[in-house]
Formats: sequence, structure tokens, C-alpha cells
Amino acid sequence: MSQLASHDGIVVLDFETSGMSPLQGDRAIEIGAVRIVGGAIVDRFQSLMNPGRRISGFIEAYTGISNAMVQAAPPAAEVMAAFDDFIGEDPLVAHNASFDRRFLDAELQRIDRCRRQAFACSLLVARRLYPEAPNHKLSTLVAYKGLPTDGRFHRALADAEMTAHLWLCMGQDLRDAYGFEQVPFALMSALATQKKHRVEAFLRERAMRSGR
Repeated sequence: MSQLASHDGIVVLDFETSGMSPLQGDRAIEIGAVRIVGGAIVDRFQSLMNPGRRISGFIEAYTGISNAMVQAAPPAAEVMAAFDDFIGEDPLVAHNASFDRRFLDAELQRIDRCRRQAFACSLLVARRLYPEAPNHKLSTLVAYKGLPTDGRFHRALADAEMTAHLWLCMGQDLRDAYGFEQVPFALMSALATQKKHRVEAFLRERAMRSGR
């Protein structure tokens, strides 16, 4: 685990979990994250975590994370405290962010902490930028855009790194298409909320404003 924290970056994260919802008692079992500063990945965080319960055979097969691995991992509370220190005040990004946000908030609540920053969804941004893609799953977008990958999916750090490459690619595509000098987190977050028919006008308006 890295202890580096920065106020000038974006943290892209991914959770592997025991199920779909913390409201149903599901827990995080692995966290992976990368920090982007100045258009490059500059730091990483990865750890399995022990939630104090067994995980199902389905999750073992889906993620490759076994009960033995989870039982040997640090307690979830210890990992989440270190991860909260890692992210600091940096804004957050995840693919299908509503899922990861629910688990982040639930796990932080267990250690009497709370998220302080905005959380953006790369899946929603990709839907606005690449409506012609076959679908907007991370694996599909990685192949569609020819992004770097080691071929592993459903492990937290690998998925976080691929999501980071997708986020950087989308920023570059916006610069190329609309002439933005910079594509800040706030612009990407706002783009994700636009109706499909408004995307082109929204981006042209923002590009005109940024060029003044």
C-alpha cells in the first residue's frame, strides 16, 4: 500500500465484493486504485481485505479471490482506514460508479469515516462520448479503444488501471474533437449528466467558453 496522498489529482478505484449490495450485508473483499496527475498514473493502492465472513463459490470463481486469500488478508477496517488516507481530498472515478460508491460509503461508515469528495462515473461519460460502441462494459470499451490491458478483469487493481486509461482516453478525445486545452474533472462529471441530444451542444458551449 502506498501512503502518498495528493490534492492535485484524481483517484480511480475499483472494489471486488462478496455480492451486489451492502444493504444486503455484502462486503468489500478487495480494493484497487490508481492516482492520475497531469495525465499520467503516478501512484497505486491495492489490498485484499478480510470482512470476517466467508465468500461464496460464485464470487471465488468470478474474481479468482479465494476464501483462503481473504482470511489471510488484513482486516477490512485496517485497509479502509489506509485507503481513506490514500485518497485524501482527491475526486473519485469508477466504472459504474454507483456500485463502488455504495461500497465505499458503507465501508467508511463502518470505521466512522465518510467520503468528502465528488464521485464521477466513467461508464456514463463513455455512453455520451461513444454512443456507437457495442456496449459500455469496461472490457468492451478497452477493446473498442485499444487501451492497455494485461487481459485480467474482475481484480480490483487491474480494473482500476483500465478505467484510468479509459478516463485519460476520453479526455484526449475531447481535446482532439473540441479543442479543449484542459478537460477537468468537473467537465467530465457534467458531461455524464447530459441528455443524449444535448451532448454536442453542451460540449461546443463549454469549448467556446474555455477558449475565451
